Amino acid sequence: MADAQTSPKVTFLSRPHGLARLGFRLPVMLYHLHLGWILDHRFLLLTHRGRVSGFPRQTVLEVVRYDAARRVYTVVAGFGPTSDWYRNLQAHPAIEVRCALQRFRPVQRFLSPVEGAEMLSWYERHHPRAMRMLVRLFRYHYDGTDASRLALATALPMVSFRRQDT
Repeated sequence: MADAQTSPKVTFLSRPHGLARLGFRLPVMLYHLHLGWILDHRFLLLTHRGRVSGFPRQTVLEVVRYDAARRVYTVVAGFGPTSDWYRNLQAHPAIEVRCALQRFRPVQRFLSPVEGAEMLSWYERHHPRAMRMLVRLFRYHYDGTDASRLALATALPMVSFRRQDT
C-alpha cells in the first residue's frame, strides 16, 4: 500500500510475442471479416499512421468508456506511453475509428492524468471484474486509492475519440 510520501509503482509487461501477439491480433481479424459488431462498444479498431514509416497501422483497443450522448470513445494505452499506437498518435492524428457498426474519422484528445483517474474510477465502478483482471494481467500495483488511481492514470495515458461532426 502507498502512503502520502510514496506513489504506487506501475510496472509493464513486455509487448506480446508469439502466440500472445496472435491473441492480441485476433480482434483485428474480426473487423477485417466485418464481424467487429460482435465486440459492440467494448472494443474499437483504430487505424493510425506509423510515426516513422508513415504507413497505415491498425490495432484493437478496449474502450474504457463510451459516452453515447456525446458519442465519445475513451481508450487507454495498456502497455504505457511507449505503446506504438500511442506514440503514432502523438506524431499523426488518427485516421479512422471503427466500433460496433460505426466507422468515422475521429478528432482525438489526450486526457490529463486527472481526467484519466476519473475515467479509471468510472471503469472500476462499471466493470469491477474487468478492472481486477487487468490489474492482475498487466501486474499493475493498484490498491484502489485515489493516489494509486492517479499514479496508474499517469502511467497509462488515455485518448478520447469523437466524430468530427459532433
